[in-house]
Amino acid sequence: MKTRVPRIYVHTLGCSKNLVDSEVFIAQAKANAFLISDTPDNADVMVVNTCGFIEEAKQESINSILQGVDLKKRGDIKKLLVMGCLSQRYSDDLQREIPEVDRYFGAQHLAEILRELGGEYKHELLGEREITTPKHFAYLKISEGCDNPCSFCAIPLMRGGHKSKSMEHILIEAARLQAHGVRELILIAQDLTYYGLDLYNERKLDELLLRLSDMGFDWIRLLYAYPAKFPVQILPVIRERENICNYLDMPIQHTNTEVLKSMRRGVSEKRLRELIGQIRDEVPGIRLRTTVIVGYPEETRGHFESMLECLEDLQFDRLGVFPYSQEDDTFAFPLGDKVSKKEKLNRVKEIMQLQERISMEKNRELTGSTLKIMLDRIENGTAYGRTEFDTPEVDNEFVVQGARPGFDLSTLKEGEFYLAEVIDAEAFDLFGEIVRYVP
Repeated sequence: MKTRVPRIYVHTLGCSKNLVDSEVFIAQAKANAFLISDTPDNADVMVVNTCGFIEEAKQESINSILQGVDLKKRGDIKKLLVMGCLSQRYSDDLQREIPEVDRYFGAQHLAEILRELGGEYKHELLGEREITTPKHFAYLKISEGCDNPCSFCAIPLMRGGHKSKSMEHILIEAARLQAHGVRELILIAQDLTYYGLDLYNERKLDELLLRLSDMGFDWIRLLYAYPAKFPVQILPVIRERENICNYLDMPIQHTNTEVLKSMRRGVSEKRLRELIGQIRDEVPGIRLRTTVIVGYPEETRGHFESMLECLEDLQFDRLGVFPYSQEDDTFAFPLGDKVSKKEKLNRVKEIMQLQERISMEKNRELTGSTLKIMLDRIENGTAYGRTEFDTPEVDNEFVVQGARPGFDLSTLKEGEFYLAEVIDAEAFDLFGEIVRYVP
């Protein structure tokens, strides 16, 4: 009697690194002749790829697991599997609290999941993934885990220590993405700047960038650079290679030296200011994105106000802010959670009000300028794109509101490049008209 082929729905939560894991799993599942469903409605198996980064993300993951439990109880699915960071860290607790799940797996246990479904891990599929983003851009994970000792962070507990992928592996994966039509490559890791130190006894991000640039991608973008021991040798590469975006995401988490010391970030406010100045001097026109944490247990009101002043001075182009989340077994856990939720949210609001003003001023300065944009999507008759200074989903969008005489808007295509003039701006979006197509 022939075994029924499972039809699998994969529900992914959390960051782009989790998304890549799901894409690898889907490719492996298809190689085993399993069927993939876009919704749980006609699936036999639901796989929830969880996030365990902060309390809000944990709760979202638990809610998704419980939704899967409801589907199983109704008979809509036959099997419920859970993978990812939350499952890696809290599998015993989850098994005790939500026993309806058939099996819990860690963050990097794809082979075990495939065996559970009657398949096997295909090692010959090195670098093969099922792209779930729009086909013109994709994330490329160059390492796993993290060796940085940040006091507030549980990622090393979930993902382990830093482990670089070999350069050959990365280049193979990049070539396969390019063959699938990817034009923008977004490099990700827990810490990009550490790349190569474990494999080659030296930081190799500059060499990796050069080799990826030589492959001819239109855009290469860098996310998640760590400021301590920043490899400044990558700056000439960013400056000189046209297809490496003038953009860098570098989470600083705080600016006050006392708080940074408690956070174990390995950097001071003085060094941060020097580094950011050096980056801007060596790469003119670069856009810098960062994230900060407010309400850390050792953060007084004075520390917070000093960060506000520093952020005003530094004028980041893009910025996100998180309220502190107390995480079990981290170095900061014994410090408690001293700042009230209300005060944390007030500090989030103050930071974002500052950033909204900074971003509005920067965007208004672009009015009348002409920028190259990549078109991401066309939705309800409106086209949305991005400049090289913007990452998908988290940064500015360019909203197309018309075109110069002679250009037919009906010819717009997702994944193509266009020259566009900025005619209006808001704090976090640009508006304009298409000038011409860019081959």
